[in-house]
Amino acid sequence: MNLTEINCKELFQKAYEKRYTWTNEFSGYQGKCIFSFNNDNYEGKFVLGKDFKPEIQNIDCQNIVKSINSQLFEVSIHRVKRTFEDIHGKNNFNLIKESKNGVEMIVSGKNDGDKYRVKNNCINMVYRKIHGIIIEIFVQEFFDTGLGFLSKKYTSQQIDPNTLKAKTLKLEYEDRFIRIGSKDIWILNSRFIKFLNKNKEEEIQKFIFEDLSLLA
Repeated sequence: MNLTEINCKELFQKAYEKRYTWTNEFSGYQGKCIFSFNNDNYEGKFVLGKDFKPEIQNIDCQNIVKSINSQLFEVSIHRVKRTFEDIHGKNNFNLIKESKNGVEMIVSGKNDGDKYRVKNNCINMVYRKIHGIIIEIFVQEFFDTGLGFLSKKYTSQQIDPNTLKAKTLKLEYEDRFIRIGSKDIWILNSRFIKFLNKNKEEEIQKFIFEDLSLLA
């Protein structure tokens, strides 16, 4: 593609609208949650209501409850259907470069300085400033639900906005999804998070969600 022919805003909007989201009628879901790390295993139940605020039951360790809560909230908040105009209507998208990895662009306007990369109608790189921290995400693999794309395998890391140096470990995510109900609702079935500890040894946190059912 000729660089002068690239309309970054149109390209990004097309990819944005190809993401999988739940319908506005989505009322939430519930099921069993299992957390596993090293030799520790915790099993409980959860309810995620229409407000996307998870409630974890039958697990006493508050750190584990907080961790499970975080994963359920994070994955659900990205399923909320919001129009491109509502989120990015005050942004402009400016070309940085095009490569085999996709078209990279930088935002000016409301979210000045944010960056994205688009390839094959999917957003495979996100560089956003959120609550004073830069979040950098690279997606290696997507899952096509037939109704939109979900990130399946990706890395995430927090960057200090002042020094532009890594503020946290780089986390490697691998998500699996399951379809439930009669309306093609896709829900997170499992999430494995890999990282290197201080001894450069690989460790894995496992979040499993089973016996899933929609709330009425």
